[in-house]
Amino acid sequence: MGEWRTDPTFAMCRALVDGADLASFVGGAFDVRAVVADIRPETKRAVLLDAVPWGNFPHGSRAREAVHLLHTGDSPPRRATSVLGGLCANDSRAAAALAVPFLIPIATDAHHPYRADALGVLSAPARARHFGIASREELLAHRTDPRRHSPADYDDYGVEVTGYPAGWSVAAARAAITAETPVLLSLLDDPDPALRIDAAYALATAEDPDHTVRTAFVTRLAKERDALVSAALLLAAAETSRADAHPPTTLWIRERWQDRTLAPEARLAAAIGWLCLTDVPVPDDLRHTFDILATDERAHAMDALPWMAAATGSDEPGLLRCVRCMLHPEEPEPDDDPWAGLL
Repeated sequence: MGEWRTDPTFAMCRALVDGADLASFVGGAFDVRAVVADIRPETKRAVLLDAVPWGNFPHGSRAREAVHLLHTGDSPPRRATSVLGGLCANDSRAAAALAVPFLIPIATDAHHPYRADALGVLSAPARARHFGIASREELLAHRTDPRRHSPADYDDYGVEVTGYPAGWSVAAARAAITAETPVLLSLLDDPDPALRIDAAYALATAEDPDHTVRTAFVTRLAKERDALVSAALLLAAAETSRADAHPPTTLWIRERWQDRTLAPEARLAAAIGWLCLTDVPVPDDLRHTFDILATDERAHAMDALPWMAAATGSDEPGLLRCVRCMLHPEEPEPDDDPWAGLL
């Protein structure tokens, strides 16, 4: 591969670094929000990849190839999902956001062998988060850093490592998911629990002005029999409410962690979700809930939830890391240096 600084796909990013006005690119060929919005339904369904300008976005050819591999099933799915997930983990989401409209038809095709893989990665660019986030202030928040003040034209997402406006990538991915909310909602009733979890994870990033998604989470929870799926539904409801405050949902989630008839995993997820939606001191009964229910075995099991998997750090399961960061924020991070105790 040639020197990235001379690659034409980085033209916009290079111009921005050189002082170009971001507003001059709004709605144009380098605005991934506009490009995603212009993708026609038949283009998505038939996965007509050549109908969109992948080359206008950093690493676009890699994202296009990953979608192609998932669609055709020509190689192990891990190869494709690693590319798309890696772009997001490396803070370069624009091309991954462009892939989202094509991943949804694969994920919702009951006969596609890689549907679970597509569903598992499609919402990655819709969250501008770094792995290891577990605090009340940051968990379930999709912005890069809610405490940082960026220039108004970049909003509070700032820029990606390439120089591309991070908020545009996140907005494009969330808009693509929102546009397909009805078909994604049907996955909450899929026979496969893992698919139901990933469907809730994806739907938590959709805009929900009429509370359709939140209502679906509540409805599904009432009949859900799998403890981890129940936990996923509660975390998803909390994430949706964090993006768009909804006091009735916050109250409902509090009632769930207090409900002793629910599975422990669900109560723990509700407790974490409620903490993220409030800034009140941690109640004693919630601390007691964590003390009794947050066992090592349960914490490792709950790492099957993408929220908890992302919260892991220093060999600490996501659940226990959330409990430590939320209940004891003054404590330092565990030392992950294996030689530290031997010096």
